[in-house]
Amino acid sequence: MGGRQAWARRVTYWLEPKNWLLVTVVLIGWHADGRAGIGWGLLAGLFTAVLPAAFIGFGVRHGMWGDRNVGARRPRLIVLAFITASVAAGLFLLVVLGAPPMMTGYLAFMLGSVAVLALVTVVWKISIHCAVASGSVAILAFTYGPLVLRLYVLVALLGWSRVTLKDHSVAQVVAGSVLGAAAAALAYAALVGWSGMGSAR
Repeated sequence: MGGRQAWARRVTYWLEPKNWLLVTVVLIGWHADGRAGIGWGLLAGLFTAVLPAAFIGFGVRHGMWGDRNVGARRPRLIVLAFITASVAAGLFLLVVLGAPPMMTGYLAFMLGSVAVLALVTVVWKISIHCAVASGSVAILAFTYGPLVLRLYVLVALLGWSRVTLKDHSVAQVVAGSVLGAAAAALAYAALVGWSGMGSAR
């Protein structure tokens, strides 16, 4: 049992939202604007992944919450509020600097997704880990093609880890995964019309 828990902790750490978001914004940026888009993606990643992760780490070190997963409801809402502010700041900067519409649009929909997650969190501990992972796989599959859907194996593995660690129920993991995928589908449909991007490379 101890070995199983240890592996679950590793999976949760390896597949935490920060890592999914960093990969996703860079790949979205590359699709939108080639090599220059990678730079836009890295800048977006600073606000969507790096700064929120640093804030969570700060809270752990100062006893504001117990661990990086932030299990209690009130701390989770505080973290979500910080993430909202950070993504909004990143979106503003990208717009001012003239980032590709697909990149700014993606961050705009990320803001909406965070708001929905915060509302649900008020009454129910939905899995943010699985929402981010599922949404990332879905948006990349829409962008690059259906072969990316194979990465849902990692989403399932992440869901297993969250349930094994007793951080979430099966229902909370499934709900997070469905919400993430649905948000990605809506985001992609809007982005296609907004940015006029072509088919996946």
